[in-house]
Amino acid sequence: MSKRSPRPPRRIAPPEPPPSAERSALTRRVRQRHTAPELIVRSVLHRLGLRFTVEGPLNRALPGRPDIVLPRWRTVIFVHGCFWHRHEGCPRTTTPATRREFWETKFALNVARDRRQQRALRAAGWRVLVVWECATFRPTTLAARLARYFRERADGQTLNPAGRCETARPAARRR
Repeated sequence: MSKRSPRPPRRIAPPEPPPSAERSALTRRVRQRHTAPELIVRSVLHRLGLRFTVEGPLNRALPGRPDIVLPRWRTVIFVHGCFWHRHEGCPRTTTPATRREFWETKFALNVARDRRQQRALRAAGWRVLVVWECATFRPTTLAARLARYFRERADGQTLNPAGRCETARPAARRR
């Protein structure tokens, strides 16, 4: 039986005023799972010949509930939105002008939680990959990076040797 280390005290973002009906409707539309960037990453991994789990018991048991788990490779992938997880240097990482203090606290807590979960996964022997939302805008570049990552860690396991992704068609030639 392993001893669990004590959890740090949980900091909670300051309370916010009750949302308007319009804000509630908008918030309900924001997905947490199976987002477009996540589907693109899964498609690229599948085309590379990699198999993974998305909602299996392993996904639920691991710290941070990774978006994608590749058990054979002992690797987890988080597909992070640039806005919510604060992708440094990305133009999508903006801070709303209203209630700035609330948002800055919320974003700081998100980033701290991400770091804590990644540390716990690495301590448990997992490799952690973070794919940013903006990286999914160019699936062929993403496919090349993922293929290189897994090829370098192959250890005798097979990976699609071509490492190509057919998700994005080449641009038509201009005359």
